[in-house]
Amino acid sequence: MKGIVKTFPGVRALDGVSFDVRRGEVHALVGENGAGKSTLMKTLAGAYRADGGAIEVDGADVSIDGPRAAEKFGIGMIYQEFNLVPDLRVIDNILLGHEPARSGFLDRSKALARATGILAELGIALPLETLARRLPVAQQQMTEIAKALVRDARLIVMDEPTAALTDREIAALFALIAKLKARGVAFVYISHRLEELPKISDRITVIRDGKTIETRATADMPQDEMIRLMVGRSLSAHFPDLPPVPPDASEVLTVSGLSCASGVPIEDVSFAVRAGEIVGLAGLVGAGRTEIVRAIAGADVAREGTIDVDGRRVAVRSPHDAIAAGIALITEDRKAQGLVLGMGVRENTTLAHLDRFERGGFVDRAGETATTNREIAELRVRTPNAEQLVRNLSGGNQQKVVLAKWLIGDARVYLFDEPTRGIDVGAKAEIYALMVALLARGAAIVMVSSELPEVLGMSHRVLVVRGGRVRAEFARADATPDKVIAVAAGVAA
Repeated sequence: MKGIVKTFPGVRALDGVSFDVRRGEVHALVGENGAGKSTLMKTLAGAYRADGGAIEVDGADVSIDGPRAAEKFGIGMIYQEFNLVPDLRVIDNILLGHEPARSGFLDRSKALARATGILAELGIALPLETLARRLPVAQQQMTEIAKALVRDARLIVMDEPTAALTDREIAALFALIAKLKARGVAFVYISHRLEELPKISDRITVIRDGKTIETRATADMPQDEMIRLMVGRSLSAHFPDLPPVPPDASEVLTVSGLSCASGVPIEDVSFAVRAGEIVGLAGLVGAGRTEIVRAIAGADVAREGTIDVDGRRVAVRSPHDAIAAGIALITEDRKAQGLVLGMGVRENTTLAHLDRFERGGFVDRAGETATTNREIAELRVRTPNAEQLVRNLSGGNQQKVVLAKWLIGDARVYLFDEPTRGIDVGAKAEIYALMVALLARGAAIVMVSSELPEVLGMSHRVLVVRGGRVRAEFARADATPDKVIAVAAGVAA
């Protein structure tokens, strides 16, 4: 890709970016949210058409005017949000658009042979007759890779492939990538988990503000240098200093005997959070951490237990009740649960607090815009204006819009569920700083994170959840990775 230019209304997303991939290599593409990584790869995959520049395959100029054209040149893309048809079987998804036919009808025996042959090449097993929506995330990803190979992909783009995988699943994915590399398949690997890159990539290209900054061999780009190139300044990889919780701080949130049957059942959960305190919930996938914060926020209705905010008993039967009680939930899945993608930044920012902007039965549009513009400035949201559709923003900027929605409500309790998943190091630092600023206001924070260093670095106390129950509590000074993992895995009391 040479000098690629792509412009959207009000935004020059790519400004002369150049990028190349060699046969049988993993080339990592890194940058802050909004730097242009996904736009560049969507241009390569035919989802967007470049406004300038050239694309070469095997040294020859090519025109990629759609996904079919990209496929013809052996380019496959696995998006962060998978492109499977949820109500089709795995075998149907793998062969979609490439079904073998006989006399105008699907040749089922050839279809089965083709799918099983691909899986045998990959050395993986998938339940071919199962609906795609019933697959765990790791198997959905393997299905996407099988789809790409059915289409004879020579270059596979992977956007945040490990964001929702366990360590064991990541190891299996890396082994599969290594096997395909040995066959000459090339990969573009986009990830905000910078610590992964030395394990999987051969070269790294950094882009910033729609421009190519630097390309180096992975061994020649230490993480501190990579971060400096990404954000254009030195940025500490460490977490901010948490202000101590005042000894006389009152309990802002008190949860007693909370039980709920939705998702992973939670039983008899009790804890308190004081003003100016962050309590982290640690645990393995499926431990029940998300279910705890959803029950507190009324997203799931608890069958037993009580919730007090500032010493006052509140009945939380719905998110509306939680909002009225001063409880804000920053959801794990920002796109499905935190935002309305077809609405603009302004509408999303004010959606949970429209009553504040009601004037004589109408919405005060000017007041909405002024409030939204203030949040855009304070949170440094990269958007051309308040009317930009949130679906057109990068992941980190979408996360900031979710935060803006709750910040205008002056909540007393903030429930952060995976607050930095899929966002870059610069945006992470800004969110950590925001959490510290909320503590200064006297708010109480409960944080769920699958990144153990984040839980340990951003919590005054850590509660370890396993099987829907709180199994242990550690003060910040006593919370070590070994202790937390031992409790989370059930090998310690």
